[in-house]
Amino acid sequence: MAAGISFLLFLSLAYINLGVTYSKSQLIRLDENNWQNMLTGEWMVEFYAPWCPACKQLQPLWEEFSSWSKDLGLSVAQVDVTSSPGLSGRFMVTALPTIFHVIHGEFRQYKGSRDRESFMSFVEDQKWKDIEPVPGWKSPSSIQMSIVAYFFKLSQGLRTIHNKLMEDYGLPNWGSYLIFALVTIILGAILGLIMVCFIDFIYPPKVVHRTPVTAEEKSNGEEETDEDLPDEEDADDERSPEANNVKKRVKARKAD
Repeated sequence: MAAGISFLLFLSLAYINLGVTYSKSQLIRLDENNWQNMLTGEWMVEFYAPWCPACKQLQPLWEEFSSWSKDLGLSVAQVDVTSSPGLSGRFMVTALPTIFHVIHGEFRQYKGSRDRESFMSFVEDQKWKDIEPVPGWKSPSSIQMSIVAYFFKLSQGLRTIHNKLMEDYGLPNWGSYLIFALVTIILGAILGLIMVCFIDFIYPPKVVHRTPVTAEEKSNGEEETDEDLPDEEDADDERSPEANNVKKRVKARKAD
């Protein structure tokens, strides 16, 4: 009899463990490769980091909430910002954990209580309608936020290289920064040269063709210049009579 009861308890525990495993499997992991899945249907998405204490505290509640996802008719997902830094920039995540409600491509940040009942009430009672969606220019699917995501990924890549240079090659901090500065200057010079060549190709400079001047034209030009100069006698005639009289007196005195 005792053996039968023990066997039933074993089966019960196994069933419970399978149920827990099944409930956990409802949680969807999103990254930079499949995040666009949330643009269709209704989603609740949590942005977290493994080192975040508040995220660790929320984890069991979020997994429990995900077990009700089919009953609620939505998908429950998580994004690890340490492995997907581009998504943290795309969604402008500044605190952890951050939760977004997404429906048909509209994004709203959830700022309510972090418990299962509040999550379910937020979805069932459609309380998300009382929250203004993220404006179009800040929408994670917009072009400008895609550019921000690219720069976040780039900064993460540079940080990885920086750490590798210091840990694997033993470079000091200033040595790593010096390498980055030199690479930046070289890349800037190359990009500047490419831009100049591109502009010259699109808007080529105008070539001025000069006609050579012959000897005859040159001599004609000198004659015209001489003719244009006023003679000294003509200039004297054009002066006033008083000025001419003064000049004559000066000449007469010099002659005496």
